[in-house]
Amino acid sequence: MEWTQLLNQAIDYLEEHLTGEISGTEAASHVGLSAFHFQRAFSLMTGLTVSEYLRSRRLSLAGQDLLRGAKVLDTALKYGYETPESFSKAFQRFHGAAPSRARAPGTLLKSFPRLAVKITLEGGIAMEYRIEEKPAIPIVGKIKQFTNENSKEGIPAFWSEYRSSGLMDQVPGEFGICLQPEENGSAWSYCIGAESRLSAGVPVGFAELEIPAHTWAVFPCRGAMPRAIQQLWDRIYSEWLPQSGYELLPDCDIEYYTEGDTDSPEYASEIWIPVKEKKR
Repeated sequence: MEWTQLLNQAIDYLEEHLTGEISGTEAASHVGLSAFHFQRAFSLMTGLTVSEYLRSRRLSLAGQDLLRGAKVLDTALKYGYETPESFSKAFQRFHGAAPSRARAPGTLLKSFPRLAVKITLEGGIAMEYRIEEKPAIPIVGKIKQFTNENSKEGIPAFWSEYRSSGLMDQVPGEFGICLQPEENGSAWSYCIGAESRLSAGVPVGFAELEIPAHTWAVFPCRGAMPRAIQQLWDRIYSEWLPQSGYELLPDCDIEYYTEGDTDSPEYASEIWIPVKEKKR
């Protein structure tokens, strides 16, 4: 099934469970997608995490219910809030008005419509990639856990900490590796490291892991970090995957960094994603 169809089916599943307990992991599993890749694609293509989307949709619908005369307590419970107080705080932050004021004259409420993933063809911009078979790669690196909620700010901060603490002198930051979470887990690991060429053992505080052998789609990137590589991720999910003839494998993906000035507009890096050809 096409990538955009799968994403839209996952969003349909989220919409069907707005008044119950639901997560991005469940929606991804429902359509046979990796939870990690679904949530990353969702965030890149919408600018929202799955939990942010669910919260905004629920509060938008709560406003409509209150306008129709629903009680605050009933509405709070319907959309998963344990107390009227927690609902009131969330409602106030989203709408800028207390739920008790929803029907008052002059009160403005916000509408947050359902999302639909579409491909729009605009001015053609070439996107370079190559398909490459790679054997397993032994890695030594520093690993830290993130969630989809904190990774956008957390990973650049992790890199800054890695550089400023002198860890580059022990193990160069050749790779940034996103590792798949445990089954049904919301947290996932990110590794900064390099191919293991160490004969004297692993430095204290570092870990060993292995990138499995895969067929990889490799995308060259040129530009200052982190903006250039974040923009490339966006294009991979929104432009390349829907029309590529390949599908993602549920495994790690990789950012490969070269030596040089990462602030330079000519800085070179790559993104590797594990893929297989779609069945025809």
